[in-house]
Amino acid sequence: MIEQALQQVTVWILPILFAITLHEAAHGYVAKLCGDRTADMLGRVSLNPLRHVDPVGTIVVPALGVLTGTFLFGWAKPVPVNYRALNHPRRDSVLVAAAGPGMNILLALISIALFRIVPYLPAAAVNWAGENLVNSFQLNLVLAVFNMLPLPPLDGGRVAVGLLPNPLSRQLAELEPIGIPIILGVLFLLPMVGEAMRVDLNLFRPLVMDPANWLGRILIALVGPGG
Repeated sequence: MIEQALQQVTVWILPILFAITLHEAAHGYVAKLCGDRTADMLGRVSLNPLRHVDPVGTIVVPALGVLTGTFLFGWAKPVPVNYRALNHPRRDSVLVAAAGPGMNILLALISIALFRIVPYLPAAAVNWAGENLVNSFQLNLVLAVFNMLPLPPLDGGRVAVGLLPNPLSRQLAELEPIGIPIILGVLFLLPMVGEAMRVDLNLFRPLVMDPANWLGRILIALVGPGG
C-alpha cells in the first residue's frame, strides 16, 4: 500500500510542479513584456519552479490529492502584477491573464510530443517516463480549461473583464471577492447535494473535463500519428 502510494507520488510530482509554477511564471513574463517589471524585480520571471512554489498549495494540497485519489487542486505563489504599469492596461491585462492557461496548453503539447521518445529510453525508465508525460498532458489540459472559466479571480474571469463592455465588465469584476466560493460551491458542493438527492448535478464534467478532452484531441492531432 505504501509502495503504491509512493509510486503514485513519483509520477505526479513533476507534472504538478511544472504545471502550477510555470503557469505563474508565464503571467510574470507577459506582464514584463507589457511594461510591468514588478514580478521581474522580485525574481518571479523565471522558469525555475522553485521560485514559485507555495509550500501548501504546490506541495501539501496536491500530495494529499494524489494519495487520496481525489481531484488535484493546487496553486503557486501568485505573481504580483501592477496593472497600472502596463502599457495598455485593459488590453494587456487580458494578455497577462491568458498567459497562464496558454502556458498549460504549451506544456500539454510538449508532453504529448515528448511521448514519442519514450520507447527509446532505457527499459527501466519507460513506464515511469510515460506515466509522467500522460499525467502532465492531462493535468495541464484540466488546469488550462479550469482557469479559463469566465469568473474572476480565475484567469478566464480576468480575460472576460478586459473584453466585455464597461458596464458588464464592472459587474463581473465585482464578483471577484466571492468568485472562489462560487466556483467551489458549483463544482464541488453541488455534486454532493445532487448525490444526496440522487440527481446528477456534477457540472465539473461538462464545464471542465469535456472541453479538456476536446482540446486534448486537437493537440494530439497537431502532433500527428505516433504522438
